[in-house]
Amino acid sequence: MLKKLLKSVREYKTSSILAPFFVSLEVVLEVIIPLLMANLIDKGIYDGNMNMVYKIAIELIICAILSLIFGMFSGMFAAKAASGFAKNLREDLYFKVQDFSFSNIDKFSTSSLVTRLTTDVTNVQMAYQMIIRVAVRAPLMLIISLAFSFSINKTLSLIFLILIPILGTGLFLITKKVHPLMEKVFKKYDGLNNVVEENVAGIRVVKSFVLEEETKKFQKVSNEIYKGFSKAEKIIALNNPLMQSSIYLCILLISWFGATIIVNSNMTQFTTGELMTMFTYAIQILSSLMMLSMVFVMITISRASTERIVEVLDEVPTIKNNKKAIKEVKDGSIEFKNVGFSYVGRKNKECLHNINLKIKSGQTIGIIGETGSGKSSLVNLIPRLYDATEGEVLVAGINVKDYDLESLRKEVACVLQKNVLFSGTIADNIRWGDKNADIEEVIRVCKLAQADEFVSKFKDGYDTYIEEGGTNVSGGQKQRLCIARALLRKPKILILDDSTSAVDTKTDSLIQKAFKEEIPDTTKIIIAQRISSVENCDKIIVMHQGKINGFGTHQSLLKNNKIYKEVYTSQMKGSEE
Repeated sequence: MLKKLLKSVREYKTSSILAPFFVSLEVVLEVIIPLLMANLIDKGIYDGNMNMVYKIAIELIICAILSLIFGMFSGMFAAKAASGFAKNLREDLYFKVQDFSFSNIDKFSTSSLVTRLTTDVTNVQMAYQMIIRVAVRAPLMLIISLAFSFSINKTLSLIFLILIPILGTGLFLITKKVHPLMEKVFKKYDGLNNVVEENVAGIRVVKSFVLEEETKKFQKVSNEIYKGFSKAEKIIALNNPLMQSSIYLCILLISWFGATIIVNSNMTQFTTGELMTMFTYAIQILSSLMMLSMVFVMITISRASTERIVEVLDEVPTIKNNKKAIKEVKDGSIEFKNVGFSYVGRKNKECLHNINLKIKSGQTIGIIGETGSGKSSLVNLIPRLYDATEGEVLVAGINVKDYDLESLRKEVACVLQKNVLFSGTIADNIRWGDKNADIEEVIRVCKLAQADEFVSKFKDGYDTYIEEGGTNVSGGQKQRLCIARALLRKPKILILDDSTSAVDTKTDSLIQKAFKEEIPDTTKIIIAQRISSVENCDKIIVMHQGKINGFGTHQSLLKNNKIYKEVYTSQMKGSEE
């Protein structure tokens, strides 16, 4: 797990090495300073030797200044290494998610991936900074201070050897108790992000329905996180009294036994300066343990985050490029051979069953069917947004699994049910189809998609800024801009998944007329609920319960297909009324 994470350190290896190096120098100087203090008291002040006092004072000042400088450098390099590591880790996660298929994303959920890219990475960053600085400083301080204390007085140093295991056991039990609590809390974070994402994205619905229940849902998840953190913090808070008790007990024992030794030996075996040094080492040793406990707590908190991050990094994309991938799509012909598909990969849970279908290049194909009949699932298999569970999907006579993913998807433009516009200008959004397109080409495709009329009325025209999610344009306008974006790609296959549902019938017919005249060689697949949107198509597919119930022209289906006739009759009746 750590090996996987440390790959993200990369160019920050030097900073990651220099930080503990300067920490080590800082610790050595901090341990030397108490010895100099002992000499100052015993050889300078006690003997009344002012020359010795001045000499040791200068040495103390030099050590203090160097310790400060080394501490500053260690902090600087630790911060640089940790923030750089987090940057690389965030990028690695982001690009890993970009390689995920829809089924991979479905496994984690969008809100969970956002939490892992933000909160979890921040936790790991803080833990990494503590590891390369505090986790080096604390054990080094503990070992050197313990060694120096034994060189001064072995008897008093045994006090440390007794207290260290007791304190260490207590800290271990605390951290062991905290880890499962933190795992639960971070899972709750996923739920919180999900609630926020849903409510911010659907804020207009929430406000129009005055949905107070949504507020209660947020408060419930927020309170669960609060309770989880509170419970964990209560356990972590035991660190402080445990540590303080150990420090005070240690000082009392050193004071008692140290004073006894000084009095009994008349300062021949143990001096006042050495006693003061032992006090300093006691604080350094026990403070080191306190710092180690903080490191353990931070590692415990970040351990849950680390596991969640590695889970994403270890996830194998279900859709991969073939080693000898074909990079050219010759035409827009499509064929389904005995295709079955399940979102969970199980035959008994298939939403498409035994699909056999042939579509010639340049044809316009309509698809209708009730909600859940498998219309979107069918077209999602063409650009390999999902892979068929069984059977084959062919484009230009070649299995889609044999194509280079990027090459295939460049030739299959999709306007999906959930139309998404990104923050930026209208022109920038259209150029997602072709980043090198000039403004004249952008305007041309907008005219084809019947979008130029309303864009021209905006004050800034094609430089009009689109808010995140396209909230400042209507549903119909958003659909037309997305169609224009797809047309700019000049694909061999164009898929419109119920993407004209928010436009009027006249605009819909104008868009289809533009398709027929401007892109006659492109295979067009139109999923719609309205018969009027598909009746002029070359062929129409009728989907029912994951199967093809009918395939033919408008007239032939009216005569021979019961479902199509019922839909047509109900819509015509509604139109007449």
